[in-house]
Amino acid sequence: MPELFLVEFKGSRKEFFYNSYYHSLNVDEYVVIQADQGEDIGRLLVKVEKEIDFSEGDRPRSILRPAGKDDLERYRDLRGKEDRYRQEFIEAVGRHRLPMKAVDVECQQDGNKITFYFTADHRVDFRALVRDLAARYRTRIELRQIGVRDEARRLGGLGICGREQCCSCYLREFAPISTQHAREQDLTLNPSKISGNCGRLLCCLRYEADLYAQCKRKFPKPGTQVETRKGNGVIDRIDVFNEEAVLRDEENLPFRAAADDILTARGKPVAGPAPVSSGDVALDEREKEELKKLDEPEGES
Repeated sequence: MPELFLVEFKGSRKEFFYNSYYHSLNVDEYVVIQADQGEDIGRLLVKVEKEIDFSEGDRPRSILRPAGKDDLERYRDLRGKEDRYRQEFIEAVGRHRLPMKAVDVECQQDGNKITFYFTADHRVDFRALVRDLAARYRTRIELRQIGVRDEARRLGGLGICGREQCCSCYLREFAPISTQHAREQDLTLNPSKISGNCGRLLCCLRYEADLYAQCKRKFPKPGTQVETRKGNGVIDRIDVFNEEAVLRDEENLPFRAAADDILTARGKPVAGPAPVSSGDVALDEREKEELKKLDEPEGES
């Protein structure tokens, strides 16, 4: 069985390829791969040790050879041209007055195809634009509509954590995310704090969501009056990382109890205002509208 590699292309695009010809390959070196109707070039990102079942999808194509000096010179030349092509793409979109935003351009290594990436709120009839571009560049043209998350992935950048965007370095698929994931983790529902460079909800909101949900299921809801081995009190909040409930007794003094320490819960949550978590801070109308947009699914890509 030939070795399987994950190969990275421009814009953090990643695909699997087999070392079908059994070349001596090293991670981080550039290789020429079998592309759609031609050849392309990418960087070996990682050698895949575990077996992957490709029976339900397209079987990976082959790595043709390690990139030589001529391959790398052409690769650098094409990367330089793509900046000019992108500017020309922007101008062409303006001439055709199309409701789309030009994002990026990617040239196939052998020159048989140029892919133009764009975002748009709806489907766009770009047939006249394709004819215009094909006449200009004399090669096969593909226009690909992508979502705003894919745009952020292609352009790259740093997240609010100060590290490289997750989508640009290792995420291969985008999982559905909603503001409920932020509420579950008691995060402040401030759009500027829970949205990424793409303007959508942070991908990392899903990373610990299952942990929070699993832990909170072990306890009654905040505001519930309970009897514990350590005394009686009202649950103020759940400390997920220590897997403890933080309670307040009759004298409003805090104490902690694990799920096994809670003996009984006395009916429904006590009357009066519920404890305010960091996710329940007052929001103005503008922030509410922004949160509503964050919860809306992206348009078709």
